[in-house]
Amino acid sequence: MRITDLRCAVIGGSPVIRIVTDEGIDGFGQIETTKPYVKSQVLYYREAVLGEDPRLVERCMKRIRRRGAFKPWGSAVSAIEMALWDVAGKAAGVAAHRLMGGKVRDRVRVYNGGVRFPMEGYGPDDYAENMRRMRASPEGFTIIKQGVGFHSPMPGHVPNLFLGEVQTSGMGGNRGLLTERGLNHIIACVEAMKDVLGDEIGLALDCGPGWMLPDAIRFARAIERLNVLWIEDILTGDYTPHVSAAEYAELTRSTSTPTHTGEQIYLRENFRDLIEGHAVRVVGPDPADVGGIAELKWIAEFADMHGILMAPHGVFDGVIGLAAHVQVAATLPENYIAFEYPIARPSWWYDIVEGLPTPIVRDGFIEVGDRPGLGITFRVDAARTRLETEDRAFFD
Repeated sequence: MRITDLRCAVIGGSPVIRIVTDEGIDGFGQIETTKPYVKSQVLYYREAVLGEDPRLVERCMKRIRRRGAFKPWGSAVSAIEMALWDVAGKAAGVAAHRLMGGKVRDRVRVYNGGVRFPMEGYGPDDYAENMRRMRASPEGFTIIKQGVGFHSPMPGHVPNLFLGEVQTSGMGGNRGLLTERGLNHIIACVEAMKDVLGDEIGLALDCGPGWMLPDAIRFARAIERLNVLWIEDILTGDYTPHVSAAEYAELTRSTSTPTHTGEQIYLRENFRDLIEGHAVRVVGPDPADVGGIAELKWIAEFADMHGILMAPHGVFDGVIGLAAHVQVAATLPENYIAFEYPIARPSWWYDIVEGLPTPIVRDGFIEVGDRPGLGITFRVDAARTRLETEDRAFFD
């Protein structure tokens, strides 16, 4: 079997990869819905994989892996890797998880990810109401993650939150020392959420980046009694192309509140300082950015050897990314907590693919299927209607 073409189409704003082979078996991967601009980068790798045997996943990856980089530039490499596993599984007639060592769990835990409800304000009452709505969502999540501090619109809605100029162009631009009032406000919002969730549903906090180390230490210590599952990207992480392992190590050693980062990191080597230095308690690579699902599995096993937990990122990974998440999560060691559940964007994605369970999430878990490859296929006639004019030949 040989690769005869590598194609990319933007479907509903999300770049989708198709690997075409000379034996009529194809494989699909997906890039985050926020990255339509990566299409040209995908095609940059085409010549490198043409003529290769897609079942030899690692051999193919060695030809392209070195050309990626930290988020967002690892997306194309990661999606190609997912598509290779899709082909390999279909060619063997087995689910991808069987080629990665086999599943160790029949269902995988997820947290809310793309399931969110709008908030009218960003005070304790608003957060409490949001948790009531989240708790009532039909997916029955046992873990809910919510943004606070700089990973939320708080800076533009809460006066005097921090000592800095407020950036309103989007999350990721604000950074500075919190005021005492600002710190107390964030703590009060976390308390309000825990009052609603109690000890039945775990709460994780998406915090930054943007916090100064002293504030991060104060905050982590102040909420120790609330037993949150983790505080994520509080120093660096999302929106930042560096790790800052030494800073995280100082924070982690100062508190019993678990620290979490990793969604922006590309390749296992760039997790070494975090893991070997015990700089965080939880790592959260995104399979659509880190280099693919086998790369994520390697990181999970290395983390487990060091007593570090795994909670993969993936809020914008789409339904093909969701399928890939399920396949790899089924194979991970016991340090696996849950992955961030991506939803279809737009919702008509559910009409152009088949193979997803119904409902997808039940009581906070997704059943692991045994369909070949990643487990989902396109309803081609329906999918063709969603293609842009320039991509009309994608399924030919």
